[in-house]
Amino acid sequence: MRLQHNPAVRADHPSLAVGTLSATGISPDTPVDLDKFLARAVRRLADGPESEFPEIQAWRRAFAKMGLKPTQYRCASESLLRRLRKEGTLPRIHPVIDLCNAVSVAYAIPVAVLDVAKISGSLEVRHARGDEKYVTFAGTVEHPNPGEVIFADEDGQAHARRWTNRQSGHSAVSATTSDVLIVSEGLHATAAEDVGLLIEAIADELTAAGVQVRRP
Repeated sequence: MRLQHNPAVRADHPSLAVGTLSATGISPDTPVDLDKFLARAVRRLADGPESEFPEIQAWRRAFAKMGLKPTQYRCASESLLRRLRKEGTLPRIHPVIDLCNAVSVAYAIPVAVLDVAKISGSLEVRHARGDEKYVTFAGTVEHPNPGEVIFADEDGQAHARRWTNRQSGHSAVSATTSDVLIVSEGLHATAAEDVGLLIEAIADELTAAGVQVRRP
């Protein structure tokens, strides 16, 4: 599975740092340790709300630049941190999703997890034309607005809208998923280093759980 960012996206966001990881052999029984990552996020939230984190502020600036209201469309890590701050926990969905969510809040950086079997060909992060198909978790089909940043495959399927703010139900991890592509993106000043550490943290946990991982 190959993922690339369109040159136009990189030109608009020159600070963008990207990390990817492929994992094979996941299951609903994959054992993962979330506590240390959640504890790290809770400690940081004790010093101030997520809106003050430089990682989140960078995404808010990017969303504003794209014409989106930052408090209406939040990056995935901000939404998770907000929920953790208010509820004290995160929902349990699937062990690999749960792990990536926990690591995401620990680093305050978005993480997307996609079922490779549902992706046609390579994946590109690019501006939408408007004719791509996006399947919601309810099963309805939407068409992204022209110009919004999406994850698109070679068949024109949009696997995320508004730059991973809304992941597609089509390629979401399920009980039958075995192979996934994990993607993390950061825009803040130390994103290159932090994204690398985040990917390593996920890789270490999955490897310890007996999952085969591969870095690009």
